[in-house]
Amino acid sequence: MTTHPPLPQAPERQLPFDPPPEYAALRASGEVVRVSTPAGFDAWLVSDYAGVREVLGDGRRFSARPGSTAHVMPGFDPESPVDDLFTRMDGPEHIRIRRNFAPQLSHPRRLAELKPLVQETVDDAIDGLKGAAQPHDLHVHYSRLISTTVIAELIGVPQESRHLFYDTAKALFDPTGKATEELGPALLPLYVYMQELVAARRAEPGDDVVSRLIAFNAQAERPLSDHELIMMNGALFIFGFDVISSRLSGGLLMLLSDRSRWERLCADPDLAPTAAEEVVRFLGSPTGLLRQATEDTTVHGQPITAGDYVVLAVQSANRDTALLPDGDVFDMARKPGPHLGFGHGAHACVAQQIARVQLTAALRGLATRVPSLRLVKPLSEIECRDDSTARGPAEVPAAWDEVLPR
Repeated sequence: MTTHPPLPQAPERQLPFDPPPEYAALRASGEVVRVSTPAGFDAWLVSDYAGVREVLGDGRRFSARPGSTAHVMPGFDPESPVDDLFTRMDGPEHIRIRRNFAPQLSHPRRLAELKPLVQETVDDAIDGLKGAAQPHDLHVHYSRLISTTVIAELIGVPQESRHLFYDTAKALFDPTGKATEELGPALLPLYVYMQELVAARRAEPGDDVVSRLIAFNAQAERPLSDHELIMMNGALFIFGFDVISSRLSGGLLMLLSDRSRWERLCADPDLAPTAAEEVVRFLGSPTGLLRQATEDTTVHGQPITAGDYVVLAVQSANRDTALLPDGDVFDMARKPGPHLGFGHGAHACVAQQIARVQLTAALRGLATRVPSLRLVKPLSEIECRDDSTARGPAEVPAAWDEVLPR
């Protein structure tokens, strides 16, 4: 049996601010190569911008069924039943659910309504820094606090139930070897809670995403079932808790580890929207995304057989000179382009607009009200989390001189 080289990855516990060095040569050659994955199966590796965008954009030839991060989760079976998981669905059913769900997260009017909630959450989190012991971990007490609070308020989850975010996200994204059959019991508490929440909103609607979804879907030709509502809101829970908080903490490290970057943002907080977009481009999807070929096909001339797995190195693709001539440079003033940090195609992140609102407000808030913010550890001493495939920092240890008023 042929032994293929391992999938290039950042060393364990090391923050993946840059793709492994092997990707530069792969991008330059445009070569699609065979690799062995940490999950134990072989896959084709696509690492350039054009190739990654092509695969992500063609849901007919390449299925999301295996699960986006199954290739880095030992013990997870990519052939396991989909069980109505939205992120692993394809075709008409995926489109139907997305069309019924997305307007409550991405419609301009809904986003305009969301911004005051996000701003209030950010200001409250910054107020909480006053008098706090220093050094202070901004990952737990800022990034995670904001992302958890915003998603919980959107869905209508009280404070005492928000521990479900952490428990479920840890079970779902655990990269240390949790077997597929163990996931069901680990996810059950969130499923039961969401079931009760949907029933309560049907009986007594409020002004939250679940209630709006129920009302919106009542007019649809094929409304979302209660099960689909539960699964979608559960996915939103987990995305908000784990992925957004990891990106925000990574972005804070990118800015605070280079004083000139932080001072530039403090001098011009209106750079926050482009800084947030650049964080997503620069840091997005460091583990890559997994797809499976549905038919015999080719990518860059490389034959790929139906059933073969394909790993898409998104972070590498976002550094490709075909996208940006200086893609390895972090430039917070960069005009946003068609990067792949939120994915692309039918499975592009359904909550990306909410993520942009949160990241922008959180960066602007600290730059405006805590300009003296600084790291208390060298970047080289800050480790990557080992409890999630989101691959973000385990901490953002910081100190400051004062917190300015709202």
